[in-house]
Amino acid sequence: MSRFTAASRLPHAQTVFPFALSALCCALLAPAAQADEHAGHVHEISPLVITAIAPSSPLTIVTNPKDPRQPVPASDGGDYLKTIPGFALIRNGGTNGDPVLRGMFGSRLNILTNGGMMLGACPGRMDAPTSYISPETYDKLTVIKGPQTVLWGPGASAGTILFEREPEHFGELGTRVNASLLAGSNGRFDKTVDAAAGGPLGYVRVIGNTARSDDYKDGNGDTVPSRYDKWNGDVALGWTPDADTLLELTAGKGDGEARSAGRGMDGSQYKRESLGLRFERSNIGDVLDTIEAQVYYNYADHVMDNYSLRTPSGTGMMAGPMASNVDRRTLGARVKATWRWADYQLISGIDAQTNEHRKRMGMGINTYQDQNWSKDADFHNYGAFGELTWYAAERDRVITGARLDRASAKDYRARIGSGMMSRPNPTLDKTRADTLPSGFVRYEHDLANSPTTVYAGLGHVQRFPDYWELFSPSAGPAGSVNAFDAIKPEKTTQLDMGLQYKTEALEAWASVYAGEIRDYILFDYTRGASQAQNINARIMGGEVGAAYQLTSNWKADATLAYAWGKNTTDGKALPQMPPLDTRLGLTYSEDHWSTGALWRVVAPQGRIDRNAGNVVGKDYDKSAGFGVFSLNGAYRINKNLKVSAGVDNLLDKNYSEHLNMAGNAGYGYPANDPTPINEPGRTLWTKVDVSF
Repeated sequence: MSRFTAASRLPHAQTVFPFALSALCCALLAPAAQADEHAGHVHEISPLVITAIAPSSPLTIVTNPKDPRQPVPASDGGDYLKTIPGFALIRNGGTNGDPVLRGMFGSRLNILTNGGMMLGACPGRMDAPTSYISPETYDKLTVIKGPQTVLWGPGASAGTILFEREPEHFGELGTRVNASLLAGSNGRFDKTVDAAAGGPLGYVRVIGNTARSDDYKDGNGDTVPSRYDKWNGDVALGWTPDADTLLELTAGKGDGEARSAGRGMDGSQYKRESLGLRFERSNIGDVLDTIEAQVYYNYADHVMDNYSLRTPSGTGMMAGPMASNVDRRTLGARVKATWRWADYQLISGIDAQTNEHRKRMGMGINTYQDQNWSKDADFHNYGAFGELTWYAAERDRVITGARLDRASAKDYRARIGSGMMSRPNPTLDKTRADTLPSGFVRYEHDLANSPTTVYAGLGHVQRFPDYWELFSPSAGPAGSVNAFDAIKPEKTTQLDMGLQYKTEALEAWASVYAGEIRDYILFDYTRGASQAQNINARIMGGEVGAAYQLTSNWKADATLAYAWGKNTTDGKALPQMPPLDTRLGLTYSEDHWSTGALWRVVAPQGRIDRNAGNVVGKDYDKSAGFGVFSLNGAYRINKNLKVSAGVDNLLDKNYSEHLNMAGNAGYGYPANDPTPINEPGRTLWTKVDVSF
């Protein structure tokens, strides 16, 4: 374990913040000329509160997660992604929701932070990967929709999500600081400091943040169990011996707790440890342009209990205090090279990842700490990939990629089931493995007489079942001994098409898709317990958006997202599909201030399957539509200081999303009458951003 001691020595939040704040003070006292040398981070903060995001290129969205946006700035990665058209969120409390893109969930989304995967440990995804992401501590968010890249790991049939921190660049000795404070309704209070110092040969960057909130109230004034308290601290040390070379070491740590209205337990610990090392060398030669290599380690240690943040029910299966402790260690590496010649660019490389999952539990307060860990699963994946871009003509591009993965999993469980249903595991010590190909081809064309790009892409992905699909279900397909033994890899073939139009006054875009999924992994709850099975499915939908500059000051924008799915094996609707979602925005901007409004209108969802869903939840019932109106404003005092504020759900609408969890009986919800968790009522927030 000696190689991990650097992460274990990282300070707790009480140490991170004094250090980060001292860096802030130093930066404020530093000469302005030194700060101005750091061109990579000093810029005038946009006066707008973001309410809509347009694609930057076909199927790709790139945005700055530090920018204020409405609804209230996000508490974690999932909360942030739901503001992007096409995304939805499965809520289970005030934070730690699970993101859904175009109705697709779980490992159909590759979610990476600084090029590495942070996999959660909870068998029910209480700690989804985005739970460990604080968006404002990252510099860039990239979303690639559909199976249209092979560079970032296996299985990304729905999309790829990259939260990235960019390297620092100092022309001479200098410092820079970004800091923010957020205060809002329901005791919301966030603090973030991101400070760096360095020179031509290297830099040090320190990031610290805390985020907390009390239980929120819905539109009826009823309290929803949802309070949370989180902190994160990260350090990056970079060596830049010349303009084309980077060697960076990163380390981070975090923790938190959160009440979960839709769970039988709360999350009393979300401990994270991260280590990373990356090397980049660019402008190498005429053909070989860039080499990048990285290795990363991420560790999640998650505790769920029914006594830290609530009182045990006193009746039923969870009458007394109990806790479950799960952890997951992920180690991965990637090497890739960029080659350029004539009209071609090739990015090729290899990657590997291994992760192990353990668990322990105890009846009584903190008795789990005296129990031994039990390893139940081990995963490995080794992949090779190549992505080729052909600049076929002045206005034509062909992008194609191929990937081959060897994936395996080993079952270490001695017994399966629980209580009276516990029995020996027939797949103990068995390993299953598959070789899985993936690939895509996309054509892009810029019209000659119009500022328009049209594109069409066809992609195919074969996805190995993840931990939640192999180990969490109570049973596998009919006739099988368990899910580990019988669940097949999922195979998605999808066509994506669209266009982008952009002038000074008008920006418009549309993306549509249609897919066929063989051996789609579905959770069936017909008999109460979860049974994993393979079905065939069809999906289709799309996103449409436009932004129009009405005058030099007024701007209007609108987006629409729709997802549809059908279980073609059983002739039913594919469950957990978000309904039609429309967002209309209007903004007035002057040089130093802006004000805006956002009206979100969501249609009813009547296409459901009450007996099916995913590992987190299912379709409990049809859902009603709703409309929510919000206001925002921002004032840039000078190039270093900005204040923004907003009122979300101005009319105090009482509503719930279709993708939702039923409220848990432990918090007073009806035990036999599933009641969806309502969204927050009227919410006020104010955010101050400082940048030097």
